Amino acid sequence: MSSINTNTGAMVALQTLKSINSNLSKVQSEISTGKSIDSAKDNAAVWAIAKTMEADVSGFKKISDGLSSAESTVSVARNAAESITGLLNQVKDQIVQAKGASNADERQKIQNNISALRDQVASVVGAAQFNGVNLINNGDDMDVLSSLNRDSSGNVATASINVKAQDLSIGGYVAANAFTTDSTGVTAATDRTAFTLGATGGTGSIAIDTSTMTVGDSLNLTIGDQTVSVKFSQEIADAGAAAQQNAAMAVAMKNAIDSLAIQTPGTPVPPATTADPDRLTIAIDGTNANQITFTNDTANSLSVSAQYLNEGSGKLGGLSAIDVTGGDSTGANAALASIDGLIKTAIDAAAAFGTSQNQLETQNDFVSKLMDSMKTGIGAMVDADMEATSARLQALQVQQQLATQSLSIANQAPQNLLSLFR
Repeated sequence: MSSINTNTGAMVALQTLKSINSNLSKVQSEISTGKSIDSAKDNAAVWAIAKTMEADVSGFKKISDGLSSAESTVSVARNAAESITGLLNQVKDQIVQAKGASNADERQKIQNNISALRDQVASVVGAAQFNGVNLINNGDDMDVLSSLNRDSSGNVATASINVKAQDLSIGGYVAANAFTTDSTGVTAATDRTAFTLGATGGTGSIAIDTSTMTVGDSLNLTIGDQTVSVKFSQEIADAGAAAQQNAAMAVAMKNAIDSLAIQTPGTPVPPATTADPDRLTIAIDGTNANQITFTNDTANSLSVSAQYLNEGSGKLGGLSAIDVTGGDSTGANAALASIDGLIKTAIDAAAAFGTSQNQLETQNDFVSKLMDSMKTGIGAMVDADMEATSARLQALQVQQQLATQSLSIANQAPQNLLSLFR
């Protein structure tokens, strides 16, 4: 039945043309934006995931910037520590030269050289800053944001890399006679001592006097290539009279050295109750409770040095006390007792900064690759396939032309009814 009120063919053709035009509009949008999902109405779930990932990528970009800045800061500190190590080695050369000097005038000239090198160390320490952060001048540790960790529930936690500050400053040092003449090689109360333990049975001792120490002061010991620091704590200060304080400090030092477990390389560590013939053993003297004795039963000789440091002084504060002047080599001998420990402190600082710098560089490289992977994943979800989109555009343009022609034909159908009334 034909009707002049209802043109079913035209309605069908019109709906088809609308559908084609809608698809064509979407394809044109994909071509102009390069995205198949450009808004939440295109695909709400995928759009939400993509936007969350884009926010993470933006966060990781800021993290990468922070890691790069931290790398530069640590690099400055590492280079400074390496420079200081070289300067301290030059100081040691001067001290050795002073030991062989023939008169006081020669030693004074050597001391002038040492003073110049000490000033250079102070200059390096003061200048070793990046963006106002100095990790070797009595500064604070640096926490560097390294990652954003999102769990399956969408909760985000942060991770950080801690860069330890290494105090290589030399200011604020005030000498105190923390070691008595009962110490090996010490002829007068002093703030430092050093000796060598011969292999297979070599012995030595350190006797402590805490009467000149206050809470926060410390004794730094270097044994071979290992270092420990023992603080004069409030607990030790509360131990009682001077004799009790000395004994408590000696026990603390013994425990710290025991924790190093120094032994001949390659030998197994025995149970605590078993004597080890290849081990460095520490004991409290039976007569003098402030004196600890060393017995080296390892196969190698061990150098031992101890340095007093007052609270607030830098780790290289002992450098300020080096004085090789005088009519004999007494000052040079005392200086030689402490310089190796100072060199070890600088070497350890440079090594620690090198480790931290490598860690930061590795993490920054990972974050860069992670951002690339996340961007690739986001693109796979929302980017348009331009080859397929181009093909669809051609097809839809043809369909649009045909649908337009079909609608034109359908609209002409009622005109054909007029012939029935002629």
